[in-house]
Amino acid sequence: MPDTEMSKDPSSNEMADTRTAWAEDRTMLANERTFAGWMRTGMACVALALGLKAVFKDTDYPLIAKSVAEVFIVVAILIFWAAVSKCRET
Repeated sequence: MPDTEMSKDPSSNEMADTRTAWAEDRTMLANERTFAGWMRTGMACVALALGLKAVFKDTDYPLIAKSVAEVFIVVAILIFWAAVSKCRET
C-alpha cells in the first residue's frame, strides 16, 4: 500500500495514490462493520431463543416455546452463514 504521508508539494500521482490508500482503508473498515452487524444480529437471535425457552418452559404448552426457540436458533445459524459467505465474497 502506498505511503499516506504527502510531501509539501505533492504531485497528482502522489495525491491519487494517497486517495486510493484511504479508499481501501475505508472499504475494509466498512466490511468489518457490516460483518460485526451480521454477527450482532445472529447473537441477538440466539439470546432471544434462549430467553423464550427459559421464560416459557413452565407453561401449559412447552412444545410451542421450544419450537419458537428452535426457529430463532435456525435463523441465527442462517444469519451467521450469510455473514461468513458475504465476508469471503469481498
